[in-house]
Amino acid sequence: MKYLITGAKGQLAKEFIKALGSIKADFLALDRNTLDISNFWEVIKVVREYKPHVILNCAAYNYVDKAETDFHSAYKVNVQGVYNLALASLEVKAKLVHYSTDYVFDGKKEGLYTEEDTPNPLNKYALSKLLGEEVIRNTLEDYLILRVSWVYGSGSQNFLYKLLEWSKNNDILKVACDEFSVPTSTTTIVEVSLKAISKGLTGLYHLTNSGYASRYEWAKEFFKLKGINKFIYPAYQSDFNLPAKRPRWSAMSNEKISKELDIEIREWREELERVCLDLT
Repeated sequence: MKYLITGAKGQLAKEFIKALGSIKADFLALDRNTLDISNFWEVIKVVREYKPHVILNCAAYNYVDKAETDFHSAYKVNVQGVYNLALASLEVKAKLVHYSTDYVFDGKKEGLYTEEDTPNPLNKYALSKLLGEEVIRNTLEDYLILRVSWVYGSGSQNFLYKLLEWSKNNDILKVACDEFSVPTSTTTIVEVSLKAISKGLTGLYHLTNSGYASRYEWAKEFFKLKGINKFIYPAYQSDFNLPAKRPRWSAMSNEKISKELDIEIREWREELERVCLDLT
């Protein structure tokens, strides 16, 4: 099995590199400098030469607020780039594994979102991710779209890293108490993704840790585990006046993929405790 990993410098790709390296798998990991997925000819050249069995698309435009005024850049990566990968996958008969987001939902549901719920993006970043999903479904039969939420891992591209940075210069940290989803580790995403690939799953699934939390609860639990004594103030989304509107509630159920793989996915607190020491 040969794996092509895009977005190699991102936190999710790094976790895949670590996991595949540990089992001595055959993989090629390329970052934006060596593979710009928005460039069709770059994509098709790499895919034709390497002939992967699986393409793990960890490349994404994730600047939620910036996408409000620069939708072109979000579209270029999250839609056109994904289409390029889908076309290349089709040519070499590779499975495309793609990661989407809980932000495709508007937050109005009472209860956990399932794969059957209708998306309704509130911001342009989420719209670009939803369009990316549609491009794959309209192009391929052999694909995995995995919606994830509040992803964190080793590196600087997540909320927990930002919290640590803020805490260096502030004794009081304001964190939203009215925004809920599921903190999900890159280790969980990689473990479950590889199981899903091994079993030959296709289609759309929600892949998160279990349970749900507010950003405020998540931050408090993280600092408690880290032994960091800072005051975390429960603020509201509206206090931050961010350009992009976010759903107040976007927690997703992982029941479908758990049943398909006959596994239990760790609860978010348990997973946070398990990986906490590796987060800097």
